[in-house]
Amino acid sequence: MAYEHLIVTIEEPIAVVTLNRPKSLNALSQAVMGELATALEACDGDPRVRCAVLWGGPRVFAAGADIREFAEQSPGDMIRSYRFLEWERIRRVATPVIAAVSGYALGGGCELAMACDIIIAAETAQFGQPEIQLGVMPGAGGTQRLTRAIGKSRAMEMILTGRSISAQEALAAGLVARVVPVELCLDEAKALAREIASRAPLAVRAAKEAVLQAFETPLAAGVLFERRCFHMLFGTADAAEGIHAFVEKRPAKWTGR
Repeated sequence: MAYEHLIVTIEEPIAVVTLNRPKSLNALSQAVMGELATALEACDGDPRVRCAVLWGGPRVFAAGADIREFAEQSPGDMIRSYRFLEWERIRRVATPVIAAVSGYALGGGCELAMACDIIIAAETAQFGQPEIQLGVMPGAGGTQRLTRAIGKSRAMEMILTGRSISAQEALAAGLVARVVPVELCLDEAKALAREIASRAPLAVRAAKEAVLQAFETPLAAGVLFERRCFHMLFGTADAAEGIHAFVEKRPAKWTGR
């Protein structure tokens, strides 16, 4: 489908979803989030796509929410707008999503990067939750995901002061997986996406879901969920193929069944 605020390209077996509001630094308006949720959900239903990359361009990933939409809003207005429904749709996407972050990822932009499964950062990347400077606070998961990613003390400092951190600080804190030169950021993310896409599709989706459970459940419940996924995969054709390929010392041929 055609999008007003996104560019979506299929490069089998991956998809590249590019935020395309350069004049507003990719501000995450309600319309942008609706299109983004739809585009990522479409990846789940597209047999050509086994991993997706989310990119904002070399200058900026996303500088935050579209603050103009917040002007004159009451608590009731915010609740009635279902503003966070799109974020929940993105959270439920089964396809692995890699954020390629170059430049600013602030406020909602930082929250969006953290909502992805892996973050590849350019050396120019800046991560932050500056909402406190507007008299509000993160509302799309920032207080929860940032704390789980980098720990209470660092998260408190960032959220209560609005201070941003550099790509290298984010790497040291465990927020991002890799830091690369800006000109390589998208290519690095796409290469990783292709590597993930080369693995058994059902196992990848089950493993993603199990890792996410580690953030959302107590340890005992998470381990039980992991074990159930592990057992389930032994009923798939891919598991049989992978084991036989290993024994026979040949490359596996995944079918996603």
